[in-house]
Amino acid sequence: MNGAGMKVCIVGAGAIGGFIGTRLAVAGRADVSALARGATLHALRTQGWRLEMGGERLQAPARASADAAELGVQDLVVIAVKAPALASVAAAIAPLLGPETVVLPAMNGVPWWFCERVPGFERQPLRSVDPDGAIGRAIPFEQVIGCVVHASTATPEPGLVRHRMGQGLIVGEPAGGRSERAQRVADLLAQAGFDTTHSADIRQDTWYKLWGNLTINPVCAITGATADAVLADPAVRDFCSAVMREAAEIGARIGCPIAQTPEDRHAVTAKLGAFKPSMLQDVEAGRAVELDAIVGAVVEIAQRVGVVAPHTTALLGLARLFARTRGL
Repeated sequence: MNGAGMKVCIVGAGAIGGFIGTRLAVAGRADVSALARGATLHALRTQGWRLEMGGERLQAPARASADAAELGVQDLVVIAVKAPALASVAAAIAPLLGPETVVLPAMNGVPWWFCERVPGFERQPLRSVDPDGAIGRAIPFEQVIGCVVHASTATPEPGLVRHRMGQGLIVGEPAGGRSERAQRVADLLAQAGFDTTHSADIRQDTWYKLWGNLTINPVCAITGATADAVLADPAVRDFCSAVMREAAEIGARIGCPIAQTPEDRHAVTAKLGAFKPSMLQDVEAGRAVELDAIVGAVVEIAQRVGVVAPHTTALLGLARLFARTRGL
């Protein structure tokens, strides 16, 4: 996997995938393609990559297909689909993967690879995110580079991405430490204008983001409230803090300790103002919510490491019932 002329395929050219794909295509340092379908595929083929950012529109021609075999083996595959779609995507991308291909999942929540090397989880995938282990078999742990996205984007129409805030991407080896291949990915993304960090502990970065996301995302989805309104209600804020204390204890058991307090994190979230987290956006758009990856996996890990987590379990139950009654 060389830096210049790297073959990169974006799988899931939605809000985050389109954001990454457009900036890589505009930067011109990689041969960028997209695996897409439906209206997004049509938009990419007819109008190319499109991103509204900082008062301007970035555009570049796009090569897109619904058939992975047509695109062929890639150096880097960026997976940016919603968690409920990952199992079908994993089964479809085999033609993109050669022995040296690196897979970068730019997704929310606990990824399928997260506990693969954690003592006590050997050969037992997280059922909440990879029920039968099919994702792990299709995308080998050894080919994954972890990724944490700190950016807010939206798709007002298929194929068009609107940037809201943030452009941070943290990448790193799932097994820990730093590597040349992760550095090449970080460099490529930095050349495209992202604020990239090459982390020696991507699991810690993943859990820290989840720790902030775990409450605000589903609570906003259930209530329809923006994040500022959730934090402004003392009872709801206290409930969120209780969940976060449980998640911090769970993290400590799996090598991902959290140094901050819930109040520290609330102060950071409050600075973002009246924003709608991704799960609320999904509810409003009638899309399936990423409940298993964001809340279900935390409850499962708690059960497997022996942490009692009644508040997190209650949050999962409420959010799951809400989603089921709305067909999401």
